[in-house]
Order: sequence, then structure tokens, then C-alpha cells
Amino acid sequence: MVLKNYLVLLPGIILAFILYSLSQGFNNIIGIELLGYNKSPISTAMMAILLGIFFGNFFKIRESFQKGLDFSKDYILKLGIICLGIQLKPFEFIEFGKIAIPLIIICMVSVLIVIKIIIKKLQIPTRMAYLISIGSTVCGTTAIMATAPVIKANKSEISYAIANITLFGILSMLLYPYFANFYFEENSLFAGLFLGTAIHETSQVAAAGLIYDQQFNSPETLNIATVTKLIRNTFLIVMIPLFAFLYNRGQTKERNYSILSVFPYFVLGFVGMIILRNVGDEVFSTNNNWISLINSIKAFSKIFLTMAMAAIGLSTNLKDIKNIGYKPFVVGFISMLAVGIVSIFSIEIYIKFFI
Repeated sequence: MVLKNYLVLLPGIILAFILYSLSQGFNNIIGIELLGYNKSPISTAMMAILLGIFFGNFFKIRESFQKGLDFSKDYILKLGIICLGIQLKPFEFIEFGKIAIPLIIICMVSVLIVIKIIIKKLQIPTRMAYLISIGSTVCGTTAIMATAPVIKANKSEISYAIANITLFGILSMLLYPYFANFYFEENSLFAGLFLGTAIHETSQVAAAGLIYDQQFNSPETLNIATVTKLIRNTFLIVMIPLFAFLYNRGQTKERNYSILSVFPYFVLGFVGMIILRNVGDEVFSTNNNWISLINSIKAFSKIFLTMAMAAIGLSTNLKDIKNIGYKPFVVGFISMLAVGIVSIFSIEIYIKFFI
């Protein structure tokens, strides 16, 4: 029975891997063979997302693929992020974290204030506004799904909020790596902090970091963006109770959320991989097998992340986004700009006063 459950996942996982392989091939054909570059100007991760969106919207994806695709965009994504930890050492995690936490708090508070002002002007339903707010400031769809039962949001409100976050998250994911490289003049620290604070979803941050790494040969930016986003994700354990209190204040209601249920446990796997790298370097520093293992884990992390990007693209339904009213998207667009501007402003302050 257990084997049967796992076999059901195979078609979707294989499809995600096929799209990863196609994206790798198309990337080389377009960038190197046709355009004549030594290295393609198009990222493999970006190609995987675009191919996924194309096939997902112009061809009907069979139901038999869906469970595997869901598994890919959730668990294979997390596995890819965990594997990224092999690139870092503990002191780097602490060093990036000290800088990232103040930036994250400033961005979250500023964007919540901006969204609060906008929803009053546009008269967006309260529950949808809460969902868009937490999705924009913390970790996208995960935050929306964790908050929805707390404020008793209905399916349409959840769908609207997720569509909103998906649209503007993908837009920023595709544009921000190139903008960050230009604006921060190829500084990996500032570019990584910007990507980690200005993009909504964990998957989108991972993709943006991967695009940056592939285009500008900067694994440091991918590492910093990932660390920043994972720290940002842990703020769920603060934001869910806060939103529950704000929404239910003045009413006598039971607490219907659990801190344990919203904690992103894969963060622990990421930290565990950092510790493994540190211990391994101490014990096997000159061992060729250890170096080969590290390189293999790095390669697999990028394969897993690109597979997850393909699965996300396949699951992005443009018709659903098109059918949603314009007001939630005005909020989403302004929140995307707000979090980006606040992130840049905060980084500029850090540069001016602390460097």
C-alpha cells in the first residue's frame, strides 16, 4: 500500500524532471547555438518556469500527474533548499542573519502599513487583505494557507490571495535578479539581501537566487538570499498569532492555530546541512571523496530547485488569474513595489551607517 502511494507520485516527478532537462537543452540551443554567447543569457531556472507555464496553460495536464507535481513544488523544493546548506558554514549563517533580521523587520512593518492604507482606499474585504498582507510580508502561499483557518477565510478569498502572490511573485522573481545585479553593482551581499526580502515565496526566492547565480556566477548571492528568506519564514510563528489577535480581538473565540503546525521545519534541515559541511571539512578536508560529495550535493540542489520551478510553472493557471477582479491586484502590485523599495532603502541605510 505504501509503495503504491509513492508510485502515484512518479508521473508528476518524472514530468518535472523532463521539463528540467528540456530547459537545460533549450537554454544551450537558444543562448549558445543561436545567439552565439559562451554562456546563455537565459537562466535554466527561468526557462523551466516559462516552459512550465506554457505547457500548463496550452495543454491539459492529466490528473495522474498532479500529485507528483504537488510533491515536486513542495517537498523536492524543500529538499533542494536543504541541500543548498552544504555551500555554507555556520559563521556565514550567523553573519548574514545579523544583517538580515533588522532588514526583514523593517520591510514587514513598512509593507503592512502600506497595505493597511491601500485596502481602506480600495475597500478590499478584510480577510482577503489579511491574506495578501501576510503573503507579501512573510512567505507567500505557505503563510496564506497557514493564516486562512485562523481568520476563517473562504475558498474564493484564499484563491484570490494566492493568485495575487503567484502573479507578482513570478514577476519579481524574473526581473529582480537582473535589477539587483545592476543596482547593487554586482555586490553579492546586497543583491542576496534584496532578493531574500523583496520576493514573496520561498520557491521564488530560491529561483531568483539560482537565476542570479547562473547568470552572474555568484553562489554567494544564492546563499545569502536563501538564508534571508529562511529567517523571514520563521517569522510565521510571530505573525500568525498576531493576525489571529488582530482579526479576533473583541470576540471570544478559541485559539485555532498551533505554533508547531506553522513552523517551517525544513529550516532545521538547512542548518543541519551547514553543520555537516563544517564537521566534514574539519575531518575530511583533503579527502577527494568528501569534495566530490559536496559538489554532487550542490549539483543536486540546483536540479531539485529547477524541477520545483517547472512544477510551479505547470501549476500556474493564467485563466484563474485573469478572472479575478482588478482591486486585489492593485494591492498586490503596490505591495510588491513597496517591499522592493523598502528593501532597497533599508540596504542603503545599512551601507551608509554600518559599512
